[in-house]
Amino acid sequence: MSFYRHEKEQIGTTDNIYNGDMFPDLAINTFRNIERLFPTRTIPASSSPKPLQSSSLSLHPFKSQIKDESTQIADQSYDIYDYVTLNSITGMVILKQGELVYENYQHGNGPDTRWMSMSVAKSITSTLVGLAIKDGYINSIDDPTVKYVPSLQGSAYEGTTVRHILAMNSGVKWDETYTNPESDRRDFLRAQLSQKHGSLLQVMANLPRNGDPGTIHNYSTGETTIASEIVIGATQKKLSTYLSEKIWEPYGMESPAAWWLDSPGGNEIGGSGFSATLRDYARFGQFFLEEGKIAGTSTLPDQWFELASRPTTLDNGETVNYGLMWWPAWTDQSKQHRAFQAYGIHGQVLHIDPHEQVVAAISSARPKPLGTQSIDDMLFLEDLMKNIK
Repeated sequence: MSFYRHEKEQIGTTDNIYNGDMFPDLAINTFRNIERLFPTRTIPASSSPKPLQSSSLSLHPFKSQIKDESTQIADQSYDIYDYVTLNSITGMVILKQGELVYENYQHGNGPDTRWMSMSVAKSITSTLVGLAIKDGYINSIDDPTVKYVPSLQGSAYEGTTVRHILAMNSGVKWDETYTNPESDRRDFLRAQLSQKHGSLLQVMANLPRNGDPGTIHNYSTGETTIASEIVIGATQKKLSTYLSEKIWEPYGMESPAAWWLDSPGGNEIGGSGFSATLRDYARFGQFFLEEGKIAGTSTLPDQWFELASRPTTLDNGETVNYGLMWWPAWTDQSKQHRAFQAYGIHGQVLHIDPHEQVVAAISSARPKPLGTQSIDDMLFLEDLMKNIK
């Protein structure tokens, strides 16, 4: 990539990220320089960048009352300054009907700053699976996983389907606890640190079964790497190449992005390590809100938008509030609007509200991977949307 103004900043380590043991300045430097932690592959900026047109609407000042008991300021009023400060926000881009309503950066960030996605990458990866189905590289969402990832033959993933992987109900046992050094998630990180090609899939192949496929939902970052390997195996293309061909170039992303690799020159890590500007995250959200249409042509299978963004029903009839690597809304108003999010640790948010035709991309530097949002992001965005006039 060309010169990047943050590239000389002191940064922490991947262990610092998952332990949550950095002070704000170091965390901010690290989150906007994650390409320095592992080898990456670049997704070039589009040769025809799509401008973000300024909306005739604007965000008006507002004060709101938080009554949700899960927040730290319940029954108190707050405004956008409280939200930005208390939730450690570093940037915010708000689109309505595809046009720019509000843009704000903090702590030296700007429109040119690339920021880590962490699990927001999962939603990008699952979308690439949808694109590969539409293109005919994957015959069906119900194809066997091992058809495209043969190295998992004989493992607990034998008998699972692409759908099971995307909805994270494979029935394979997994502990996602970021801060526990003995969890499967940290085993996965240690394999990533080894930078040995195939080591991540070896971690997944060694996992035991916990139930029949389709009967147990278990959030697993490892399964997103299986999803990325499904795309790579089906298309015979690098994940970044396919993303560039299908979205980044034709949809007009204005800046280059980068994606962590499992080894030098190896494969992308589907569940984390994607780095892009906030404007391009917002453009990706707009692409998905438009159900994958580019120049009037749909690039996603029929009903993919609905399938990916809505809760999943397990084989036993239980409903799980998780789609195809997207999080359906959990607050009353956003449920009514059929809103959903991509969400990454330390407070990375891509919120899509089809009713309001709003896309919100938010970057944060919260001190711990999870559990340190003072104001629920979804509740804040509901209040914000009411004040776009």
